[in-house]
Amino acid sequence: MEYKTIKLELRENGIGILTLNRPEKLNAISFQMEEELHQVLDHLMVNLKIRVLILRGEGRAFSAGTDLQEGLILNSKKNPEGYDKFYFLNVSEPIKRKIYHQWRITQIIIKMRKIPQPIIAAVHGSVAGGGLGFAMASDIRIASEDVNFINASINIGLTGADMGSSYFLPRLINLSRATEIIYSGRAVSGKEAQKIGFVLKVVENEKLINEAVKLAENLLTKSPLGLRMTKEAINLSLDSPSLNNVLQFENSSIVLSFSSKDVNEAASAFFGKREPKYGLK
Repeated sequence: MEYKTIKLELRENGIGILTLNRPEKLNAISFQMEEELHQVLDHLMVNLKIRVLILRGEGRAFSAGTDLQEGLILNSKKNPEGYDKFYFLNVSEPIKRKIYHQWRITQIIIKMRKIPQPIIAAVHGSVAGGGLGFAMASDIRIASEDVNFINASINIGLTGADMGSSYFLPRLINLSRATEIIYSGRAVSGKEAQKIGFVLKVVENEKLINEAVKLAENLLTKSPLGLRMTKEAINLSLDSPSLNNVLQFENSSIVLSFSSKDVNEAASAFFGKREPKYGLK
């Protein structure tokens, strides 16, 4: 697939690298990028050859958030040339444009959780607004030393509850720290993010992608089916009303995965004191 604002690299071992690719705009999220992210996530939903996904940004920043210049178009009753292709702009009432657009961009967050591949966010520089939303929706976060996380919407006259922040942050860290960050809109450094458990580790800038690949390679040593069902279990546990519901799903997952040939390979590798050799699927 050809994209204008993102890149997708598929390595033979099953690692996919998805790059936000508007470096001249600090990877600000444009309408075009939103649509291309929808396309690639729909593709990943059924692509069994990509087992683990690394999400990164080209240039000086992971993502500075929503493209505010394009955001002004939502306030207009007319579309600039070339913008008629975006469905949420095909109404003349600004409030409806904003609602439809907000639905569209936040569905990216939903799809990030729904795709079966674990997502490792390798973040650097500015990680703000929608960029922070993408980082929060990922399964694991690794950061460079120059990273700054900013819940930006509260700083521009909007609510601080944006792109899943009021859902993810209290679950990823704790309620008190999360609310302070959401309310204040202050920058959180990589060092602080690691201390509070938001990122797994902070590494030197030039080592960022290599560390993400190393972690992805470790995940590739796990059963393909087992890894996918584990992500599904984590998703359910985030929203489950009871321990019993989670245990019932976990029980079903164990029984189903035990019926897979992946278990035979895992046992053979364990007793043979070697790494398991799973297929991509």
